[in-house]
Amino acid sequence: MILRPPPSGTALRRVRSRSIARRPRAPIARLLLVALLGATAALLLSSCATSQPAPLTVRELAEAQTFPFYRVYWVGPRFGSYHLVAADGRSNYIGTVGDSVYYGNCLSGKRTAVGGCQLPLQITTLIYTRHANAPLGPQRNVLLRGVPAVIFDGGHSIELYSGRLAIDVFSDDLPDALRAVRALRPINASGSPPAPLPPPVYCPGLSGPRSTAVQVAMRNLPGHVCQHVAATLAIDKALFGKG
Repeated sequence: MILRPPPSGTALRRVRSRSIARRPRAPIARLLLVALLGATAALLLSSCATSQPAPLTVRELAEAQTFPFYRVYWVGPRFGSYHLVAADGRSNYIGTVGDSVYYGNCLSGKRTAVGGCQLPLQITTLIYTRHANAPLGPQRNVLLRGVPAVIFDGGHSIELYSGRLAIDVFSDDLPDALRAVRALRPINASGSPPAPLPPPVYCPGLSGPRSTAVQVAMRNLPGHVCQHVAATLAIDKALFGKG
């Protein structure tokens, strides 16, 4: 994966002790933190080594497999020629960043702007917080594994909406990202591909055109949540001029 800064321009990143530069999900709700956190993130990443990641330890894998807060998704111990090389767990969990698994070796000649190591595939799972997707830039709304999803960042990133979670797949190209989506399954719970993912219990903040399949899926989410959101926004606009 080419770990370019996300379209929102944020420099917020979490750096693992393995000296792997982690690519965050598009943090729409945190755009106002960019100015404050950018310098700190750059300083942290500049200390990263660019050597290949060390093999995943049994302890790290076990920590990911027993993560207690929610389902964390992966694509198994190997994805094509890429082996699982790192996995987050409870000990270094940050709620606003989520939990990630990482595949492959550092890409030759591919580094972050401040020298961090870039890996071919990263999958991040986190609790969804309401946001609009418009700041993601050019994007395409699709239905993947039975749930609404958005493809953005020139096809390098896919965000799926499932349960109370957002699942972000960051890859070096769109075909690999789509293959990873088809292989997604929980690392800490039962489940197997290519079964449909649980539908989201919230209304994703999709932006731009939606196919008929996406529209139907959004209308039929549990509890008709999108209809309730639309009604609430309409009332706010009528009463307070919001929306």
